[in-house]
Amino acid sequence: MTENTGFETYKLYHALKLHFTSNSYDYFKYHGKSKVSYTNFTSSSSKYQFAKLSRKYNLEEMRNFLVANFIEGKGEWVGDLLSEGEERYLKWQKRIQSLTYTFTNDVQFILEAYEDDREVPFKVFDGQQPDLLGLVLRGKVALETLCILDDILNFLPRWKKEITDDIIWPPHYRMIIKYKPFIEYDKEKFKNILKENVREHA
Repeated sequence: MTENTGFETYKLYHALKLHFTSNSYDYFKYHGKSKVSYTNFTSSSSKYQFAKLSRKYNLEEMRNFLVANFIEGKGEWVGDLLSEGEERYLKWQKRIQSLTYTFTNDVQFILEAYEDDREVPFKVFDGQQPDLLGLVLRGKVALETLCILDDILNFLPRWKKEITDDIIWPPHYRMIIKYKPFIEYDKEKFKNILKENVREHA
């Protein structure tokens, strides 16, 4: 594994920032490569902050650390990552380490809240954001749960087509799409969790 240095962190930061803020750049497609050079790094006023940040984590941890911050819309400035980034990373780690538990609880919560019609949280009414998205934005359901549910049920294309809001929705849509590939989970296991809970709440 490549040693993490200020320059490696700088490259990773810019690739992931581009991934989460651009519609065209894909971190996975381009293998984390972007148009930054060592000259860019050495001439950056933030090079010492990147060097300081690089001493906190190895490269794999740094990738996760940056993802955890970018999905919360943070990290525009590297100084913010040094001051508050670790708290966001710890919250993200907790969710990921207990992903099965979180997903199961979220699914049970959704099924109980919408026991009269299980399709309602996924439906778009009059072009407005679906209830499920609102639950995620209010912190009632984990973002990871939404991403996994979409991976299983594939409702995002319908949301993209039917939601008419062009202010709040587009950045959330992009962030969900961009975050999904970073979530590693056993799809068959989670499909079974969903099926079992739907049967229990029938």
